[in-house]
Amino acid sequence: MKDLKPAILLVIAFTVICGGIYPALVTGIASLAFPEQAAGSLIIDRHGREIGSGLIGQPFSAPEYFWPRPSATPGFACNPAGSGGSNAGPTNPAYLKTVADRVATLRAAGVPGPIPSDLVQASASGLDPHISPEAARAQIPRVAGARGMSEETLAGLVAAHTEGRQFGFLGEPRVNVLALNLALDTLMP
Repeated sequence: MKDLKPAILLVIAFTVICGGIYPALVTGIASLAFPEQAAGSLIIDRHGREIGSGLIGQPFSAPEYFWPRPSATPGFACNPAGSGGSNAGPTNPAYLKTVADRVATLRAAGVPGPIPSDLVQASASGLDPHISPEAARAQIPRVAGARGMSEETLAGLVAAHTEGRQFGFLGEPRVNVLALNLALDTLMP
């Protein structure tokens, strides 16, 4: 019994410290130091509505929009409650069929030339909000045809929304699909 009392007190103390005080302190510091990121990096449309996060991919399938990287999340594309990849290996017949079907869909939609891998392979999280600049440029003819816009105008828009490497050396250049599509709607609703 004498050993049980300190154990119970330690459980209560660590629950209060690790489950209450520490998360509140970290959340408070994050809210002060990085208010936009702590609030979810929300993106607001031209009507002032919250329409998504710059950190989580959004599903787009209409031909007049740039399409994001495929999502392997369960239930529906870009399901934030079900983050995860398919875990299918590169020699899995079902995976190869899925990739071939995605290539066929892109070809049928009017994507010419080489197709970047990030347009046919899902990311590990299934929630990646970015595509490579090559993937965005590959879609320019399709989006230009659907919107009746010049490819040069869209190429300029893609270039303007291409983010460089983080801190100049981390990662690869990327394009946030939601931000690009919002700019596209602003340019030509």
